[in-house]
Amino acid sequence: MHAQPGDWLVVQGVRVDRLELRGCIIAVGSPPYTVRRPADDHDATVCLGPDAIVLTQAELSARDEQDRERFQRLGALRRAGSGARRVRT
Repeated sequence: MHAQPGDWLVVQGVRVDRLELRGCIIAVGSPPYTVRRPADDHDATVCLGPDAIVLTQAELSARDEQDRERFQRLGALRRAGSGARRVRT
């Protein structure tokens, strides 16, 4: 995996209830990479696992936009009452 400072390291959750972790790559080794997490401004040295991907800023922005659109579509379906049956209690 090739990365440059300014790229983003995304570690996808291995379970549905786990959020993905993101960090901006600030230094590149062979790997490991030094990554700054925006949530708490913490720097960490990270060795990549099979659930990690490197994205450029443009790729990350495009991915976020796709996620936003999908979330809006799901919300519209929910408001319309499509896709799920309501259970009377």
